[in-house]
Amino acid sequence: MKLNTLLVKMHVRLKPGVLDPQGIATRQALEAMGYRGVEDVRVGKLIELRFHGKSRQAVEKEVAEMGKRILSNPVIETFDYEIEDA
Repeated sequence: MKLNTLLVKMHVRLKPGVLDPQGIATRQALEAMGYRGVEDVRVGKLIELRFHGKSRQAVEKEVAEMGKRILSNPVIETFDYEIEDA
């Protein structure tokens, strides 16, 4: 089995119902700049991780663990990720 470079894109977002002060400030700034009609803004994070020489299955296992243990706060955030060949 050939092991190549894998790129993981992890999206971390606040859970529904969790106050998002940065999203509120962004929505207000958009409105002040004349962008009307934006009802809600939620701000999250995109984390990119690059792996070389590991199988897709090993990367998937590690990334799920990383997301739960350090890259998100499971009390207030959710995460999902995509794995693609880099």
